[in-house]
Parts: sequence; C-alpha cells; structure tokens
Amino acid sequence: MDTKCGILNAKISKRTLWCKEYIGQLLDQTGKMVNEANGNAPAPQELETFLSTEDKKEKVVNKYNLSGDAESADFDPFAERKLDNPTSNMDTLTHLLKASLGTGILAMPKAFKRAGLVNGILFTVLVAVVCTHCAYVLIKCAHVLYKKTKKTQMTFPEVGQAALENGPQRLRAWGNAFRIFILVSLFATYFGTCSVYTVIVAKNILQVVAYYMGEEEDKVEIRIFIIALLLPLIFMAWIRNLKYLAPVSMIANVFMGLGLGITMYYLVGTGELQTENINSMLFKPPTEWPEFFSLTIFAMEAIGVVMPLENAMKTPGAMLGVTGVLNKGMSFVCVVYILLGFLGYLRFGEDVLDSITLNLAQSDIPAQIVKIAIAIAVYCTYGLQFFVCVEIMWNGIKDKYTKRPDLANYVMRTLLVTACVLLAVAVPTIGPFMGVIGAFCFSILGLIAPAFIEVITYWNIGFGPGKYLIWKNILVLLFGLFALIFGTKEAINDIIRVYTLS
Repeated sequence: MDTKCGILNAKISKRTLWCKEYIGQLLDQTGKMVNEANGNAPAPQELETFLSTEDKKEKVVNKYNLSGDAESADFDPFAERKLDNPTSNMDTLTHLLKASLGTGILAMPKAFKRAGLVNGILFTVLVAVVCTHCAYVLIKCAHVLYKKTKKTQMTFPEVGQAALENGPQRLRAWGNAFRIFILVSLFATYFGTCSVYTVIVAKNILQVVAYYMGEEEDKVEIRIFIIALLLPLIFMAWIRNLKYLAPVSMIANVFMGLGLGITMYYLVGTGELQTENINSMLFKPPTEWPEFFSLTIFAMEAIGVVMPLENAMKTPGAMLGVTGVLNKGMSFVCVVYILLGFLGYLRFGEDVLDSITLNLAQSDIPAQIVKIAIAIAVYCTYGLQFFVCVEIMWNGIKDKYTKRPDLANYVMRTLLVTACVLLAVAVPTIGPFMGVIGAFCFSILGLIAPAFIEVITYWNIGFGPGKYLIWKNILVLLFGLFALIFGTKEAINDIIRVYTLS
C-alpha cells in the first residue's frame, strides 16, 4: 500500500513540475509578445504576481546584493532597535564636537609652524576629509552588516568581526581575533587618553594656583592635584547613559569655546600679527610636514566614539548623508582647527610653543581664565572618552553579574577610574608614552582598519565601476601607514626629549 502511494505521489510531483515548466514557458512567450507590441518596452509588472513570496524576496536581495539571506530584505535594523534613552541628532552632534575638539586643538599653531600657512590650510582639510571618510565608512559598513547579521547595534570590534565572518571564506576564522585586537587597541588608547586628561586638568589648575602662591610651577607637586581629582572623576564616570552626558558635553563645549574665544582675542586683538615675515611663513619644506600630520591626525581623530554615538541614536540614519550629523560636526571642527592654527602661527611666528596657551602672559587674568576654562572642558570630556573603556569592560563581564548588574556596573566604573588616576599619579609624564600608543592605535583603528573593513564588507557586493573602492582604500592605507610611521617616530622623540631634559 505504501509503495503504491509513493508511486502515485511521484507521478503527481512529475505532472506538477511539468505544469510549472509549461506555465513558465507560456509566461516567457507572453512577455516577449508584449515587449514586441510595446516596442521592446519592459513587460508589465503584473507578471511578478506569478512569483512566490520567497522568489520576490530573493529578487530584492539580488538587486541590492546586501546579503545572501532573502529574509534580510525585510529586516529594518533601525525600526527593530529598542533604546531606553535614545539620543537626538543634536545630542549626538554635541558629543561629536566634544570628542573632536579636544586639547589637541591647542597644538594647531605649532602644526602650522611645521607646514606653513598655505599648506597648513590644505593639509588640515585633507586630514579632516580622510578622518571623516573613515568614520563614515565604518558606520556605512555597520549598516550593511546589520542586515546581514540581523542585529540592531554593533560596537566597533563587532563590526570588524562581522565583516570577516561574512567575508571571504579564508578570513572567516580570523573574525574573533580581529575583534579582540580592536578591543585591546581601543581600551589601551582611551584608558591612556583618560590618564593624560587627568594630568592635563591637574596641570592647568596647578599653573594658576602656583602663580598666586608665588611659587615656581616645577616646585609644586602635581600628584596632589591629580589625587584631588579622583572623586570628581568618579562622579563623572557614574553617568551611565549618553543621553544624560549630552548636557555635560554641552558645558564642555561652552568652556572650550570660552577658552578658544579668549585665545582668539589674544591672537587678533592684542599685539600685531607678524605680517612682515609672512613670505617665510607661507610654505615649509617637506621634511617638516610629518610632524604636522602627526599632531593634526591625533588631535582630530575620534573613531572610538563613533559607533557608541551611532548605537545610542534615535535616528541612526541621520548620522550619514551629505548634511548628516557626521559631516556637519567635522566640517565645523575643520574650520575651527584652521582658524586657530592659522592665526596662532601668524601671531607668534617661529616663537609659537607646543600649546598656544603657553604663549599667553601667565600674569594676565584672561590667560588664567583660559587655563581654568580648558581644565573644566577637559574634565567634562572625561565621561565621553571614558565611555569607550566602560563599554568594552562591561561587555566582557556583564554575563557574570546578572543578580545585581547595576551595583556591579558602578563598582567596575569606580575601579577603572581609580586605576586611571593611579596611573597618572605614578607617571605624570605619561603623555609622551601615550603618544606612541596613540600614534600606533589611532593610525590602525582610525584609518587602516575602516579601509580594510570596507573592502571585506563589499567583497561579495562589488567594488563599483573600475573597482574604485579598492583603489580608494589603497590610498587611505598609504595615508594611514604614513601617519603610523611618522607619528610613532615623533612620539618616541618626545619621550627622548622629556627624559633627556629631566
């Protein structure tokens, strides 16, 4: 009986298959006849009603070629993303400005000193374009990989891992290793950066206090000021949500704007610009250019906060686009960098120091306000920079503390801040050492890694006409290697100078 039923089912299946083929041939002939009748116009769209639902999905996927999974065509990661306290576009723009307008901007006059007034403008625009493009690429690849992996959020390391695991077969086994490499590099860079920020805040306050004490700056122990910052920094690190950090970043932007505004007044409102020596200041020899790039790239780079900002957004798509949050923020940053670098070098010429604030008269009240304002701005920036370290550490341990996760989170933040401050106390001259790590990590993470991730992400999608994505990323790779080599060399020279003088 079972045998007869099996034979009967087989016959029915063959007839069904024959009918489908026959109907398909009729549809093809009908389509051709309609095309001929319409002057080779496209066949009516009603023919698509004969396709199954799965065939339609596969057709959409093949059209955009984002994923081999047909169901991903119906997956909207932004609609599926659920956030308790999402940030608005303005909140994100505020955070982005604060992340990019750090203390590195005060070194822009020295950077212009190495490139010249004309090249300084051109090179600053070039660095801004490359850094913005690499951040743009990272977010764009994340949006593609959201659909491939059906995730609604990813960190920078997870984007790297997903790119490899969905890329060429030979590279898929290296996805986790690549994720760990990015994790370690990000943590080392931003943890060290937070230690340096602690030293910067303490040093700016120390300079004002030492003046009113009538003591020389070198005779006042900076470690006392660093330790005094422990509790304020812990309170700053306890702000757990980027939504609530937005007002803090706004305060930081206000104080940084105040400091830069007074500095601009010193540049153009007092004294004379050195226009008589302008011919010798227009261009500098190529041998001095590497220091310009090493200063500018690491002052402007903020690749570590890009994905946390995107993950917290209410409308993640607004991060990209010609008038998106990323382009708006970095355009403003580029203009401010150019203004301060150009005017600072034109005002003080070859006498410009490592930080433009060192050229200001220490006895002047406005100059003291600049130092205090910058100290407050850097302190308010600490929470945003520290957010990267907290996110990495918490993602690594949160599965072990499921009973009281909030308490564990606060304890972890407190211990991390304490370790960060203790490192600053142990090595107050940590800045030059972090320059090496920053040069190494920011070059790889900010420039080389996004280019690599884009190539792998689009491996099965296509590289565009003439494979322009390949050639474009080769140029980015060369730029990143240039920054890596010369940035590391300059940081090592800083270490040698610091410890030779001491």
